[in-house]
Amino acid sequence: MGRPLSAPSSSLAPLLFLTALLISVAVSGAAASRATNATVPAILIFGDSIMDTGNNNNLATIIKCNFQPYGVDFNGGPTGRFCDGKIPSDIIAEQLGIKGSVPPYLDPSLQPKDLLTGVTFASGGAGFDPITAKLVVLKAHTFFFLLLMAVVSLSQQLQYFQEYIAKVKSIVGEERANFIIGNALYLVVAGSDDIANTYFTLRARSNYDIPGYTDLMSDSASNFVQEIYKLGARKIGVFSAPPIGCVPSQRTAGGGPMRVCADNSNQAAILFNSKLKSKLDSLHQMLPNSRVVYIDVYSPLLQIIQTPTKYGFEISEKGCCGTGAVEVAILCNKFTPPCPNVNAHVFWDSYHPTEKTYRVLVTELLDKYSRDLLG
Repeated sequence: MGRPLSAPSSSLAPLLFLTALLISVAVSGAAASRATNATVPAILIFGDSIMDTGNNNNLATIIKCNFQPYGVDFNGGPTGRFCDGKIPSDIIAEQLGIKGSVPPYLDPSLQPKDLLTGVTFASGGAGFDPITAKLVVLKAHTFFFLLLMAVVSLSQQLQYFQEYIAKVKSIVGEERANFIIGNALYLVVAGSDDIANTYFTLRARSNYDIPGYTDLMSDSASNFVQEIYKLGARKIGVFSAPPIGCVPSQRTAGGGPMRVCADNSNQAAILFNSKLKSKLDSLHQMLPNSRVVYIDVYSPLLQIIQTPTKYGFEISEKGCCGTGAVEVAILCNKFTPPCPNVNAHVFWDSYHPTEKTYRVLVTELLDKYSRDLLG
């Protein structure tokens, strides 16, 4: 008969306890990751160029970017993302373990399996104001050009979502489709183009003062959330407007000779955000079994812009493309080469952040809001 096992010595006990604890944490972490994947089967996105991965590519609009130097850091080159690399839709899907990138719904090569884990309906140039998607403005030097070339409005994105639901049901059947629709993560990102272009640059809503216009925007946002809820959405995150007056193009347009942040645009964004948050908080209480969450982008992006070195950047007042002051969409092209070090810049072009900036933002936002959104 063998010797009875003795208790571990006092010197080994802490080591054994630590080992057991580490194993427990690892198992718990893996379980948590699997739980996230199981409860968030897909990501579905609506909005503007911040989340557009290529829906504008085949539209009759100049608001597109499926050409160099866009996509310089994206595997595969230019795709229609308004960035050097990945954008928030991709990074959020990646960090939640859903998939590495989110395809545009209007991609002609879209496969059935792509639909099951989500797409983006977002279109560069869209807004909460219905007329924003019909008005495109570009600034070249001191001249503004108004072009009536429509992109995909939020109302059309809603119609595409209905079409998407029918397609998913035809692929996996109604029961599984209902599970996907009911458990997917929904993100809505719009408002920047309403404030920057429709209201301040084009003065297309001159019959509204700023309080009235931000009412129009917040009412439209609330109505849109209610519409996707009716179609089955339950986990809905709506991004605030950013500090739009501090993006390079708006510094150029409204920041004077020193190109400071355009305060009127920022104040409009702040007012809109306060109204949006109030409406979303009400919807969260009103809509049964919903998780309607206001996601504050204004504050963290402003922090990055104001203190870029804290986050590993050097330049926040100009984009990387061309002069960095006006170039965006077709004005950022092969004749306006990018800067030598994109990672030093907060902004890629005169309107959109770099992938590095997006990664800093997304990490912070997921840390702050994922529990409220996903449970």
